[in-house]
Amino acid sequence: MIAPLEKKPDEVPPAEADSDLEEAEEDGAPEAQGAGGEGKKKKKKKKPKKKKLQQTEPPTIGLSKLFPDGTYPEGELQDYKDDNAYRTTSEEKRYQERMEMEDPETTYNNIRRGAEVHRQVRQYVRKIIKPGMRMIDIADAIENGTRTLVEENGLESGVGFPTGLSLNHCAAHYSPNPGDTLVLGEKDVLKVDIGVHVKGRILDSAFTLTFDPTYETLLEAVKAATDTGVREAGIDVRLGELAGYIQETMESYEVEVNGKMLPVKPIENLSGHSIKPYQIHGSKSVLLVKNDDQTKMEEGEYFAIETFGSTGRGKVIEQGECSHYARMVDAPHVPLRLTSAKSLLKSINKNFGTLPFCRRYLERAGESKYLLALNHLVSQGIVQDYPPLCDVRGSMTAQFEHTILLRPTRKEVVSRGVDY
Repeated sequence: MIAPLEKKPDEVPPAEADSDLEEAEEDGAPEAQGAGGEGKKKKKKKKPKKKKLQQTEPPTIGLSKLFPDGTYPEGELQDYKDDNAYRTTSEEKRYQERMEMEDPETTYNNIRRGAEVHRQVRQYVRKIIKPGMRMIDIADAIENGTRTLVEENGLESGVGFPTGLSLNHCAAHYSPNPGDTLVLGEKDVLKVDIGVHVKGRILDSAFTLTFDPTYETLLEAVKAATDTGVREAGIDVRLGELAGYIQETMESYEVEVNGKMLPVKPIENLSGHSIKPYQIHGSKSVLLVKNDDQTKMEEGEYFAIETFGSTGRGKVIEQGECSHYARMVDAPHVPLRLTSAKSLLKSINKNFGTLPFCRRYLERAGESKYLLALNHLVSQGIVQDYPPLCDVRGSMTAQFEHTILLRPTRKEVVSRGVDY
């Protein structure tokens, strides 16, 4: 290493001299000239550094303000295995990804924006959800945060589906209807299923909360099963085999309840699924019990890897008042005899398209006295209803879920966060 040259006190390197000159030009003429031509120069005031914008609690700052360059965080990356391991370093696949990122129709930025909204909203609600809260207030906190952060804009961006807040033996598809007075209890096991969409790309991710340590092992089992599903998923993986890996992980756990050991059972008639634009359930299903489905996962597909575990029989039935609905993608063109049904369908098309909605959302859109019309649309096969799905009373169920993207080079777990 070369030692630095010593400077004489009066010597000023050119760069520093230029700097001083610039300061003088900015601040005006020197105050006074001394005998040697030296003058005191005003010191340039340092501008305070701008603080990086931070999200508030509750979240009120739209994501575009936090990421002004429009680039959103990448999810967790996992390499493909076996015959697809080459993809990680393939120049051809890397080029393909660059092209997809630049295409507004295929860019990964939309799903990543939805994922970051999901992470920030759930970070907040995990702090505030406590026994004694009304379920409808929990739903409002989640959905208001989602709408604000994603900067809701019609069918361009918004809530992806009604917030699932299923309790205890109810595994899925419960969201509070208007007037619901149900309160979260200290012994409850709560599934929180949140959806966000940007230009139809739906981010679907869920977690479970419990305030009673009795069921912590149940949550651990289901989280582990979901992580197994995420790890083993990939291009060319057969769906029936993937289900077997999930089943094996979940069934390796037991839960002790009142001195009795209960096996954790995967719920056999619930599944993960592929996700298409504006369509939460695509054509492919990832069951939780090994089966003979030879269908393969393919490059470019989005999947919700979600698993449900139960201390009950491991099978659900439809039970309770319905809250979830969605217009069918291939809805039949049938004459509607009720004027109110025609009007309601027009409102559904305008506000939701084929995205799932609930009765609270209809009222938010200005609808009232719509139940007869809604039931008529269901009976005509235009709208599908999705009642709550429940195991046997007295059992407990848990859910964890991630959205993954099968990119050409790697698998991206877009919804991964520090929490799960």
